[in-house]
Formats: sequence, structure tokens, C-alpha cells
Amino acid sequence: MSEGVEWALHSCVNLAWMEGRAVTAARLAALYSLPAAYLNKQLQLLAKAGILTSTPGPRGGFRLARPTSAITLLDVVTAIEGGEDAFRCQQILREGPGGRDDVDYRRTCAVSIGMRKAELAWRRELAAQTISDVIAQVERHNPDAPSRTRGQLM
Repeated sequence: MSEGVEWALHSCVNLAWMEGRAVTAARLAALYSLPAAYLNKQLQLLAKAGILTSTPGPRGGFRLARPTSAITLLDVVTAIEGGEDAFRCQQILREGPGGRDDVDYRRTCAVSIGMRKAELAWRRELAAQTISDVIAQVERHNPDAPSRTRGQLM
């Protein structure tokens, strides 16, 4: 998974604390000393996925497009990484001893089955957690995080 996923998730949390105010990619990037141009690409992907909205102009920037309870970790991962499976069986068993052209090894290979099962569990877990859940956990451990973040971004 790319570092862009981590950046995008933190950006969603930070934007939630901005209470609807737009924030530029440059301001968000400065919080963690990230390259603004690269973060902007991640934010554009989130906007394309309907997670953020983007407003041009001097008072423009990014905002959450929907409530944090309606944005799952899987939504963000998929927006940044795409929806393809992490493991893609290339059916190399066809070329191995006893391999057959008439068998779909994606469905019968123990490696492929195990990897798919693990990926489904991973996706289920990401889909079960929302940005709201992350925010609640952060605020339990750092109650002043929202106000400190607002102070840095305004």
C-alpha cells in the first residue's frame, strides 16, 4: 500500500476537525512536512471518489463531501489504490508439473484461495471502520487534537 493512503486518511481526519472550512493541499501538507504536490494528487483522487469536494480560488481548498460516519477506511484505500485485488493469481500452476490449460487455478489453487480469503477479511475490516471511528479513538487519547489542528490549519 502506498504512503498516499496514510496521508489521505490523516487528511480526512484533519478536514473533519475543520468543521466545514476548506483547507488547501499546501496547508494540509505542511502539518506533516509532506510534499504538497503529491498530497494534492491524493486529495484529487479522494475528490474524484466523492469523499472530498474541491473548491478553486483564494478561499478554496478541500472539504469532506459526506459525514465521517459515511466514509470507511476501505473507501479511502480504494480511492487511492484502486479497487483491484492486492493479490492477482497468474495461474503459474498451468506451467508446472501436471498443469492443465482447462483448469482455472484462480479458483482451485490453495495459494490463490488462501490469499483471496485473507484479502476479503482485510477488506471487511476496513469497511467496518469509519473516519468517525478513527476520530473517536484519537480524541480519546488526545482530546485537544481537534483544536490544535484547527489552530495549525487556519
